[in-house]
Amino acid sequence: MPKLAAFPKAWMDSLCIDRAMTLVEWIELSGKLDVDGLEFYSDFLDLKDSSRWSDYRRMVEDQGRSIPMLCCSPDFTHPDPGFRQAQVDKEKGWIDMCAALGGAYCRVLSGQRRPEVSREDGVGFAVECIEACIPYARERGITLVIENHYKDNYWTYPEFAQRMEIFCELVGRIDDQGFGVNYDPSNTVLAGEDPLELLERVKHRVVTMHASDRFLLEGTIEDLRNEEMDSLGYAQRLSHGEIGKGLNDYDAIFGTLKEVGFDGWVSIEDGVDGFEQMQRSVSFLREKMRHVWG
Repeated sequence: MPKLAAFPKAWMDSLCIDRAMTLVEWIELSGKLDVDGLEFYSDFLDLKDSSRWSDYRRMVEDQGRSIPMLCCSPDFTHPDPGFRQAQVDKEKGWIDMCAALGGAYCRVLSGQRRPEVSREDGVGFAVECIEACIPYARERGITLVIENHYKDNYWTYPEFAQRMEIFCELVGRIDDQGFGVNYDPSNTVLAGEDPLELLERVKHRVVTMHASDRFLLEGTIEDLRNEEMDSLGYAQRLSHGEIGKGLNDYDAIFGTLKEVGFDGWVSIEDGVDGFEQMQRSVSFLREKMRHVWG
């Protein structure tokens, strides 16, 4: 049976920008959720003080839970080699953070889809940088996971490997047990593609998953395409919805994952309409897991 974690998607600005919520407050609030762990984000303001990492780990473990995943957003597709090396160094620092928090999975991304970077160069840059991080992670007991991502909250451009063909090419280029996929079905929907098709192509590489549901507040996917290249973070017409009420078929998704023996972590990205929404999403996923895995 997979394990459930929670990620504070709805409180990112509060935790990363204006400190309207402290990490201690999030840990305490999340204690009301029926989850097995918490996924942290590398740029939480309170994580800038490395001397406190062990304190946060202890707080979560005192609740009988763990911090299995660290969500990071390295930007490996910049044309400047010096910039890319700095991002590799950042990722290594986040790997250290993940290990100190007791985690086992640390996210990587490809990087931003800059108009001046070709597909060939972008994939090559990302592969080179990820491969530079894998041995460092392995020494610390960490598996790197790449997400089929849409766009980091604080990026200008969308994910370079957002489209299925590019993502699968990148994943296929790195054959290492220390590297896998963090599958997010909602992001495939936003790419205008079929999340079940992507899952079928990468199912043997999936080691973690982000669970969410998405819908457009207005307009079409094509409208989203037109505005996502010149706006900071997520487009305004895009919304996270309550899990089970959006576009994803969780029976089919979980059925495929069960077939390949998946028993890893599923991290919930939800709560944009309040904490009770996240509680309902937890209940929905628990029930689906019991139905599929028994």
